[in-house]
Amino acid sequence: MKKLQSLIIGILAIILVLLFSVHQLEKSTGMAGAKVLNIYNWGDYIDPALIKKFEKESGYKVNYDTFDSNEAMFTKIQQGGTAYDIAVPSEYMIEKMMVEKLLLPIDHQKISGLSAIDPRFLDLSFDPGNQYSIPYFWGTLGIVYNDKFVNADQITSWDDLWRPELKDKLMVIDGAREVIGLGLNSLGYSLNSKKDDELQEAFEKLKKMTPNIKAIVADEIKMYMANEESAVAVTFSGEAADMMWENEHLHYVIPSEGSNLWFDNIVIPKTAQNVQGAYDFINFMLVPENAAQNAEYIGYSTPNKEAKALLPKEISEDPQFYPSDELLSHLEVYENLGSDYLEYYNDIFLEWKMYRK
Repeated sequence: MKKLQSLIIGILAIILVLLFSVHQLEKSTGMAGAKVLNIYNWGDYIDPALIKKFEKESGYKVNYDTFDSNEAMFTKIQQGGTAYDIAVPSEYMIEKMMVEKLLLPIDHQKISGLSAIDPRFLDLSFDPGNQYSIPYFWGTLGIVYNDKFVNADQITSWDDLWRPELKDKLMVIDGAREVIGLGLNSLGYSLNSKKDDELQEAFEKLKKMTPNIKAIVADEIKMYMANEESAVAVTFSGEAADMMWENEHLHYVIPSEGSNLWFDNIVIPKTAQNVQGAYDFINFMLVPENAAQNAEYIGYSTPNKEAKALLPKEISEDPQFYPSDELLSHLEVYENLGSDYLEYYNDIFLEWKMYRK
């Protein structure tokens, strides 16, 4: 009898171990059930309070992972190691993911609140008809300067970054498209140029900027500029808003030659395990009150016109972050360059970084 009891206890112990192992495996792969939503987004790109609110209202448990570049996000989704239900790539990467068939088409009948989106940010060239993506944030690339060290009339264009008085006082974002793009724009060329002579000319001009470069950094720019460790920086509009909130001497300028107009949209990767949860999250973020809360927290421009109406006027009427249609017409959206030219841009950028040393 004791042997039988021991056998039963042993079998029960094995079953418990197996159940625990299955649970841990499901947890590690993000497939612990339909009530789990796996989100892949840029770092510090949603108000944490909204995630808690969504979890409370929907009953979902949100697993939130972050990436620091479109390329890193693309590679991870392409490899399929984690089944993300939501991702937030930029426009040119959305186009690439569509080509690579990494996205599920959006069923617009399951979307509520799309009418709140400003028509200017719908049906754009990278995703006609918004077949695969829903607008999340938009913004620009520009220049931040500190008026304690630089006068306003000294920073109006990309060319001003080459001024000799900025020696060792300039920080730039660590991104190939951004740096090569500003070099191209400063010469009057498209930031999507596929002309080798234009790219080489931009590279040669950028080399002449290197004496002014203090650092090539990413998110750290916010801290450095807020702490007045540099006079001027090239960064995105939302990052600029954060800096300006912390330091009243900082100002943001969209260069007169033109610049990048970017869009980050929500997509559903083809490996998604909780598609209904993805739609629930998209609809939650389209609610004007939620979109407004997110925009005020993050500092980037919302494409949600009803949310914009809820923002304080000092935000919604600030032309630095909600520029006029005339200025918008001078800005360019990054296009998918194709693998060959994307590699070429990266090679030029890396060579420029090495030249600086």
